[in-house]
This record gives sequence, C-alpha cells and structure tokens, in this order.
Amino acid sequence: QVQLVESGGGLVQPGGSLRLSCAASGSIFSFNAAGWYRQAPGKQRELVAGITRGGSTNYADSVKGRFTISRDNAKNTVYLQMNSLKPEDTAVYYCYAQVKRFEFVSEFDYWGQGTQVTVSL
Repeated sequence: QVQLVESGGGLVQPGGSLRLSCAASGSIFSFNAAGWYRQAPGKQRELVAGITRGGSTNYADSVKGRFTISRDNAKNTVYLQMNSLKPEDTAVYYCYAQVKRFEFVSEFDYWGQGTQVTVSL
C-alpha cells in the first residue's frame, strides 16, 4: 500500500507564505509524476502545479510567479512553496503522485487526504 501524507497548511494573511509538503510512504519502486490540486468551496478541483520525476514543471496561470513546486526523489516527497498568497487561494490542497509499487507493474495514481489553506485577515 502507498500513502501520501500532506502537511503545512494553515491560516495566513494576504501576502504571506506557506510551504506544503507531501511525503509518500509504503511499498514504492518509483515515485514518478506528482503535483498539487486544490478545491475551493462550491468549485471544481483544479490543477495548481505538476512536476515530472525529471523536474519539469507546469503551473496554473493563476499561480505562476507566486508558487513553486519542487521534489526530493530520495525522500519521495513533493513540495509547494506558496508566496504572495491571496484570499482566492483559499482551498483544500491535495497532492497526487503516480507511483510504481514494483518494477514490472503499471503505475497508479495516489492522492493525499487534503490540507486546508486559508488566506484571510
């Protein structure tokens, strides 16, 4: 079994920063593409940022220049540094990862439980 555990959410004032972490544990052969989605109340889940195993990244237009995704392959961990936060960034943030549990099997998508980020005075 594979688990993704997120941490780092919380309450922050507009203009502030937070760093989210997502650590994968369990039976892992390779920790491949990963990233973050978010879902605000009454809205659909949307992609925030993604990163390949090799480090190529992509971002939603709404967070470009403010958020940075990174990863540590040795620790099977992906991070999201969020700067210049705005009230509209308020949402539950979910990490995902494509993981191969064993060498000769297909990879599967795994999701974290979500962490709340609230940007407010």
